Amino acid sequence: MAERQAIEIDRIRCDGFGMCAELLPELIELDDWGYPIVTAGDVPDDLLRHARMAAEACPVLAITLRRRQAAALARPAAERRVLQTG
Repeated sequence: MAERQAIEIDRIRCDGFGMCAELLPELIELDDWGYPIVTAGDVPDDLLRHARMAAEACPVLAITLRRRQAAALARPAAERRVLQTG
């Protein structure tokens, strides 16, 4: 099974420095207060290197890359909810 990665932001930890958006403008924008808004979905293979750099450069370590299995992503949303909750 192929694994994909998605960007997650810890909104409590984030201080809005904006370095992530500078390093990965293809997937991260800043809101009016300077906090990141991440494009939904997986990180494309050609941007993984930049996503890792953005995560490592975050001064408060608020960005993580999470691995997700492709087979789990292919399931219908209702089925995923059932598996996650119980």
